[in-house]
Formats: sequence, structure tokens, C-alpha cells
Amino acid sequence: MSRPPLAVVVKGWPRLSETFIAQELVALEAAGHPLALWSLRHPTDTKTHPLHDRLAAPVNYLPEYLHDEPGRVWHAWRAARRLPGYKAAVRLWRADLSRERTRNRVRRFGQACVLATELPEGTPAIYAHFLHTPASVARYAAVMLGIPWAFSAHAKDIWTSPDWELREKLALGPGGASFGATCTAFGAAHLRDLAADPGRIDLVYHGLDLARFPAPPERPLRAPGAPLQLLSVGRLVEKKGFDRLIDALALLPDWLDWHWVHIGGGELKDQMKAQAEAAGIATRITWKGACDQPEVIAAMRTADLFVLPSRIAANGDRDGLPNVLMEAASQLLPIVTTAVSAIPEFITHGTHGLLVRDAPEDIAEAITDVASDPAAAAEMATAALARLRSDFAVDPGIARLSDRLRELGA
Repeated sequence: MSRPPLAVVVKGWPRLSETFIAQELVALEAAGHPLALWSLRHPTDTKTHPLHDRLAAPVNYLPEYLHDEPGRVWHAWRAARRLPGYKAAVRLWRADLSRERTRNRVRRFGQACVLATELPEGTPAIYAHFLHTPASVARYAAVMLGIPWAFSAHAKDIWTSPDWELREKLALGPGGASFGATCTAFGAAHLRDLAADPGRIDLVYHGLDLARFPAPPERPLRAPGAPLQLLSVGRLVEKKGFDRLIDALALLPDWLDWHWVHIGGGELKDQMKAQAEAAGIATRITWKGACDQPEVIAAMRTADLFVLPSRIAANGDRDGLPNVLMEAASQLLPIVTTAVSAIPEFITHGTHGLLVRDAPEDIAEAITDVASDPAAAAEMATAALARLRSDFAVDPGIARLSDRLRELGA
């Protein structure tokens, strides 16, 4: 009789902004890993990507808030108290709670009790996507059950978590992760500095499964005076820098005929629209909201320039290596972005695209340069596609992660 599947803890499922997680899980299933998802939150997006439909794993939802399902949480807590590692998990949780007295920390422990008591007997291990909340739930539950756990870290979870918490999750011994994967060399270096055993941290680029994307379109050179179709894809949150882009668009020269399309949701939508109105450029902007991947790719195939002005938010949050940059490269779309975090691991300035500071005047200058020299922009787009194919294919990373997960559950 086969063993129960690997338990995968995610923050929410499905999420339009996290295609990299869906891509990885579908690839792991194709590599022979039986999976079962445990989501901390119910979906909020009204659309899904076709990729989500390819995942065969069952999806289980933990109580998003403990008061939503008090009976389930109460029975789980009573059952969890009989688990062999419950007292050790409580000690870890109390130590964490003493340094972070929040409802969120209490909720994590309650969710961990539900996870630990509802996992099938014989579950070999727990694997969490994101090193903050999902990893905390995975860690407490794994200690209760006496099984190993591991994580995949990305961006916000690395840069907004306190160092004490990262060190303890990366420690050797009870409560420490057996291994961790992260998707950028920039993030891997930071985690290795905090880890008791740096060898437990693997650099695993998400890469892009080009089999899921159409061949790039034929792109005749745009005439220098023709309208410039700009595209951005990303949530309207501080770290994406779209406020700086709106200011940059207002600085573009009068001779340049342009239109900007934005795809994505986010809490700053009203603020961004008001900013565009105040700048007098609202009529040159289309806000498309959240779109599924076929809609995103269709927009990329008709645009002239992809712009992603990522920056470091006030709380330290920042992008890792946004997959949308690789998606744009897959469609031969020239790129203007910033040298934040791991973006320079994919884009070399002047070779694969233009890297600028997140200052509006610098962004405006780069957009103008692309508009003025379509041939140079096309050369950079061709080089970015070549780099994507040679160094950022999905298969090597999945092979490494697959080996790690087999060791984890052995």
C-alpha cells in the first residue's frame, strides 16, 4: 500500500499572482510526487489560470480564522494534546509568542493543531511555500507529529520576517527545517548567512516552462514615431513601484504618443487611479484588473514594451525575481525594469533590457530611449529570450527539488 502524499502548506489556493507555485506543483506531480495541499486561506480571486486545473492534488482548507470553525479547532486541539511532540511544539510556540504577541501567532498554532490531527496517518513530511506564516504552521505541526518539514522561500517572507524567526526555522535540531529552497541567489545568500548549516539552503530558480507558452510573435520594428504600447503586470502594492511609473509617464516628452495597460489587482488601485487623474494622464491608461494567464500572454504579444518598476517597500518587502519578466521575455517583449533584489540575475543592463533606478525621471528616460531606438530594443529582447532558454528553463530546478523532497520523505 502506498504512503500518504506529501503535505504541501500554502498561504492561499488558487492565487493568480502565484503562478510559480502552481507551475512547481504541477511539475512535481509529473515527476511522480503525490501531493495534498493544505491552504491557510480560501481563494479571493474570481479567476484561475489553466495551470491550476492541471493539478491533481486534493485541496484542503484550514480554518482561515479560528472563530470561523470553533468546533473543528476545539476537537483538533484536544486530539493534538495526545500527539508525541505536542509539548515540544507548545514550547516553540510560546517562545515565538513571547516575541510576537499577535492574533496571527495564535492563529498559526490553532491551524497547526488542525493540520497535525487531520493529516493522514503515515504522512511522510510537510513542505511549506513561504517561510513566514505557512512555514510556522508547518513547523508546529511537524514537531507535533515528529516528522520532517521543509520550505520554499520567495521574497516577502524573507525580507519582512525578523532574523530571530528565520534563524530558528533554519536551526539544526527540533523545529528546524530539513532543507529550504529559494528562488534567487540574492535571497539564498541572506538565508545562508542565518542558517546553522548553509548547505541546507538550495538555490532553485522557478524558471519558466516554455511548453506552456506560445512561440513569440513576429515583431516588425516599430517606426520611431508610431504609438508606443506599454504594459505592466503586477499587483498594485508598494513594492511594485507603479506610483513611480505613473509619475514617470507624466514626464514623457510631448512628441511621444503612448498608452499604458496595467494588469493586476491590489489594495492601492484607487490611490493609483487618483494619482493618474491628478497627473492629467488618466485617459492614456487602461486598468484591466486581474487577468488569467492566457489574457496576460495575449496582452504581451500586442505590447511594445514591458515596464516593471519594482522597489523596496518601507517595511523591507521587495520582489525576488518576478516571473512576469521571464514571461515577457518569452514573447520577445523588450523590458524596462529596476536593479532591485534578484532582477539583475536575469536582466543585464543594456544586454537583456534596461535596468534603472526606481526614480520617475530615470524610468521616463529609459522608456524614451526604447521609443527612440526600436532596433536596440529588439536586440535586447532577442538576447533576453536566449538567456531564458539557456539558463532559466524549469527542468533543472524541478529535478533538484524533486531529489530533495524524495530525501525528505524517505
